[in-house]
Amino acid sequence: MTVDGGYADIFGPQVPRTGDEGQTATFALASAAYRDGPMEEIKKADNEWHESTIKPGRRWSRIFRPNLGEAFSGAVVARMLGSGRNPLIQSFGAEPQAVVEHCLAANNIRKDRDNRLMIVTLLCGLLFLPGFLVWLLIFQTRAAIDRRDDKRASALGTTLLVAFGALAVLFLIRMPFTGFWALYARASVVMPVLGWLWARRICERTATDLRERWNSLLSGSSVGAKVPEAVPSSPRETAAEQLRQSLARLSAEQQSNSVFYAGPKGILGMGTRWGSWQLAEDLVAADPNREIHPFRSWDVIRSIHDQLRMLERGPLNTGGFPKASIRHWIVTPIGENAKAVSRPEGTDVEAYQVKSHAIQEICNKQQFGAGDRHYLGVQWTLWDGQLVITMMITVTVLHATLRIEVTGHALGPVNPLFTSKAEAPTKEVAKSLKPWENRTVKLPLVSTNEVVRLAVRAPLTWYPPLLNWLGGSIGLPEPFGLRHAWADQPWRHRFMADDALRAAAPVLRVVHAAAIRVLDENGVDTEKFGNRSAFLSTAVQDTSPRKADVYDA
Repeated sequence: MTVDGGYADIFGPQVPRTGDEGQTATFALASAAYRDGPMEEIKKADNEWHESTIKPGRRWSRIFRPNLGEAFSGAVVARMLGSGRNPLIQSFGAEPQAVVEHCLAANNIRKDRDNRLMIVTLLCGLLFLPGFLVWLLIFQTRAAIDRRDDKRASALGTTLLVAFGALAVLFLIRMPFTGFWALYARASVVMPVLGWLWARRICERTATDLRERWNSLLSGSSVGAKVPEAVPSSPRETAAEQLRQSLARLSAEQQSNSVFYAGPKGILGMGTRWGSWQLAEDLVAADPNREIHPFRSWDVIRSIHDQLRMLERGPLNTGGFPKASIRHWIVTPIGENAKAVSRPEGTDVEAYQVKSHAIQEICNKQQFGAGDRHYLGVQWTLWDGQLVITMMITVTVLHATLRIEVTGHALGPVNPLFTSKAEAPTKEVAKSLKPWENRTVKLPLVSTNEVVRLAVRAPLTWYPPLLNWLGGSIGLPEPFGLRHAWADQPWRHRFMADDALRAAAPVLRVVHAAAIRVLDENGVDTEKFGNRSAFLSTAVQDTSPRKADVYDA
């Protein structure tokens, strides 16, 4: 058994252990799988660069419309585990496999509920179809009236339901039929009502379970996702083996060292570029009588890499930087409005990782014109995964000019939609003796219309494409990555903004110091480099982040 990043790998899906820290963003995203609001709420979480879409169903089939949790978990599982899916964007600061497993677990809970509801619908609905259709028509009419803001219309809907109930009682007493058809007619009136009571108990039990998991994730207890179908028990279980391989592929892609630069959107998964500092000077020999000792860009990068490892150490015991993740990245440019990405392939790539020799070759040779570029990144995941700070360093040499560029990227917290806990449904009503005052009354956890919706949907859940066609679904923003799709900017949070801005100066100074040391060792006059470095050291103290990728040309 191996442990990596707070997850235990036991021949199957990785399950978060209770009490792990740094997973706030992961659990917030996972909680969406258990939510029960309207699926249109996902639009509240959109940011300026990534927008979800609502794929509407048929106008006459609103009863088949999914709620937020049903639509979210279905869309995420299909997008991240579907066969032939497009490449995904890494979710820095989150564990996408854990989110997918919670979506699978939520689907399993709903599937068990729907199997029971399907039996209820068959026994109490389809066998007594005439009465079932009449009751369904009444409930649908009432639901259409309730959707209006007019309070009189809502009262009319309730009155309509009560009036039909009275007619049903009258019909039972003064039955126009005799014999078998009289018994069947009475059963057609009564059985759908009994089925509704039975279905309501099933729905309330499931809703309570889903809401407990929703709140547990947000409170930090990190309830585990049970996905038994992802652990094959025999070689013949091909579906389980395919699911296990899909989860393993997802985990491997999360560790890829290939990222994508989408113009003003910045590096996908790392956030927009808020700052850029460039040191560019001519390579002049320190001794006019001797030539510069030949060196490569990789030699400078390797020295910078070694010095960045020392960032967590300092002369004073003041806490300072936590341990950073320092990696070499291959950055591929894509269009700002590109809807898909393609990862590097070939003999130089293995398990989504560009090999070391290929990284060095790109670093030394691909510095101008078409092609991928090399960056050295130092990254901190802070605020329990809610803030991801990334400083990217690239070194280029064109003719006799060496350029060292340091850029800052910041990915903010997940949208507050994902961090809101479940609340008991309530309603404000006027007091009977003091109509000018209101009081709060608790409503049932599952409304009457919701029970009808779930019972009618249940027989169709065996074929999700048909259900999506009838009721609609969520279209995820592309290129899709769980973390960056619903991330806010960190600049509205004072301390998060401070952390992002404070990280720039130490990194910049370490990078310049390491580069100048390599230049000294190879006989380069570093006076101009030192002067320029001092100027940038002053400029980096500017307290204002900017949209560095938006060029006003």
